[in-house]
Amino acid sequence: MTTLLLVRHAETEATGRLLTGWQTGHPLNDPGRAQARKLAQTLSMVPLKAIYTSPLERAVQTGTPIAALHRINLEASNDLGELNVGAWEGKPFNDLEECEHWRRFNAYRSGVRPPGGESMLEVQSRMMRQIGCIQQSHPDEYVAVISHADPLRTVLMHFLGMPLDQFLRIEISPASVSVVQMDRWGAKVLCMNHTPAIRVHRDGFHRDALTWGGLNKNGSNKDGARSIR
Repeated sequence: MTTLLLVRHAETEATGRLLTGWQTGHPLNDPGRAQARKLAQTLSMVPLKAIYTSPLERAVQTGTPIAALHRINLEASNDLGELNVGAWEGKPFNDLEECEHWRRFNAYRSGVRPPGGESMLEVQSRMMRQIGCIQQSHPDEYVAVISHADPLRTVLMHFLGMPLDQFLRIEISPASVSVVQMDRWGAKVLCMNHTPAIRVHRDGFHRDALTWGGLNKNGSNKDGARSIR
């Protein structure tokens, strides 16, 4: 069974303000760097064997402290990159609100693409291609995948059997973790959009452990689980 930890990059100055797409020059800000450090501590007990990341700076910076704690290298893949938004790249969200094409794109993600960009179906296809490769390369291992909000939504919607037009029903916050377990019978989504205070059992993630709470003050319980805060 492959366990995927789907991680959105931490906060930048553009988060919630600009549609950055593949635009460079958006490193983590001070709160984002703090989020990345806390996330690394949170995941320190997870026996990660690999970390795959979008090549964009904000994703690499989020993965770097995780990789350092686990003493493994980041593996960058363009398939895990952000949605290519074409001519909208770098535009403020406020400026796009009056754009009819933007409104249609957000109402009908499965059939409308950004001008000069890629569709959500294309994003889902490349994301799932990479997820399939990860599963084949890491059977029975824990793997972190660091990407961006919309690409991660497409992965979760694939496993949940949801149409892409309902993408806004899934929230993916900066530095959040969603957990998916995959085996030859299919996949299970164990949690979505969780931010720190993750409860990890000594033998791995368990369905009942993903309440991620209910522990003693010292961070452990009789089953050997700990809460990293």
